[in-house]
Amino acid sequence: MRKFDEMYEQLPPSGVGGPVRAHYQAYAQWLSQQSPEVMAARREEAEMIFRRVGITFAVYGDKDEDGSGTERLIPFDLIPRVIAAQEWKDMEAGLVQRVTALNRFIHDVYHGQDILKAGVIPREQIEGNAQFRPEMIGVDVPNNIYSHISGIDIVRAPDSAGKGEYYVLEDNLRVPSGVSYMLEDRKMMMRLFPELFSQHRVAPVAHYPDLLLETLRASSPATTAEPTVVVLTPGMYNSAYFEHAFLAQQMGVELVEGQDLFVKDDFVYMRTTRGPKRVDVIYRRVDDDFLDPKVFRSSSTLGCAGLMDAYRAGHVAICNAVGTGVADDKSIYPYVPQMIEFYLGEQPILKNVPTYMCRNDDDLQYTLANLKDLVVKEVHGAGGYGMLVGPAATKAEIENFRAALLANPAGYIAQPTLSLSSCPTFVESGIAPRHIDLRPFVLSGRTVQMVP
Repeated sequence: MRKFDEMYEQLPPSGVGGPVRAHYQAYAQWLSQQSPEVMAARREEAEMIFRRVGITFAVYGDKDEDGSGTERLIPFDLIPRVIAAQEWKDMEAGLVQRVTALNRFIHDVYHGQDILKAGVIPREQIEGNAQFRPEMIGVDVPNNIYSHISGIDIVRAPDSAGKGEYYVLEDNLRVPSGVSYMLEDRKMMMRLFPELFSQHRVAPVAHYPDLLLETLRASSPATTAEPTVVVLTPGMYNSAYFEHAFLAQQMGVELVEGQDLFVKDDFVYMRTTRGPKRVDVIYRRVDDDFLDPKVFRSSSTLGCAGLMDAYRAGHVAICNAVGTGVADDKSIYPYVPQMIEFYLGEQPILKNVPTYMCRNDDDLQYTLANLKDLVVKEVHGAGGYGMLVGPAATKAEIENFRAALLANPAGYIAQPTLSLSSCPTFVESGIAPRHIDLRPFVLSGRTVQMVP
């Protein structure tokens, strides 16, 4: 299988060295002058600071010896991935195009359903989708934007000529996480290696919270010039709680839980020490099912009863919108290139990974015959759960998955295993290549914008 490395044009068997790509040359020269001892010391310093600040994430399913859940430091690498300015510009154009089409699609699904009438996407793919919310049909949202914060997962793999080509692996449009780690990692790099930032023209990312707040305010339905924005968190036991607290603090807005909110006369208020304060925009980090116990899961204590009434009345904005998940389901992913052509009349700039839809008999037969070579994913799965990585699976795992596929073909898609690009990484044994992906965060308000 061909390989592509971000830093080296050709990787020798050792995994390090060889001709360096043009945009990495100055960095490679600097790196060659750093001793392993200095790099190890810098990494220890980073871990100490991250631990002190509490930059962690919880891992569901992992347990310590005493049975409690585990919190881990966010993995941090000392060696940056360098993306050339023109390359980023091309990727940015592809991201703007894709997210614009996805927002048009979600609006269409809950309004005219033109794409279904045109037969581009089968109606049952939408109406039978677990993330489709009939409660949102006919509900108008500010600026017709549903996914205000989109996390688009991008990988690079070698093409037939051995050059790297970008592919979109997944669209995360519900409550995408991870941007706080990007911001904290950049801050750490500037602290550990200030000389690198004086030698290179590095595009800034620190203004992301300002762009986020601008995007959220732009979605406000209120006529007030100063809309009140809050971040709604499920609470401190959520895996991304650090991020919820971090972004609220960086934007200078309140971090609230469901119990801090109440609805009166179709308006949302938060309880404060000075009495109730009206809320105009909720940046929610809570899934649809838990947002309003009167409409969705009645046992939920994470949301706010009556929230959907206020939302449908146009008195509060919820970012991302309720029902957005219908567009980031893996069964809808294969149709995104057609959405771009349908809504924008353009050819997709960023490619999809070739995908077999197991609901189609031909695709199912191909998948069953090639399970050992494919990645098979549950269409409603997320975060790496409910999937089979054929080349890394045992015979028993493959046969179990075969039975699951035959029982519910429509519940799965399959994709070829891509040889993801590698980047030099500082590991225990020194510098070695490791496979990487990338999640740019795309903000959709009055305009579509992002930080590199």
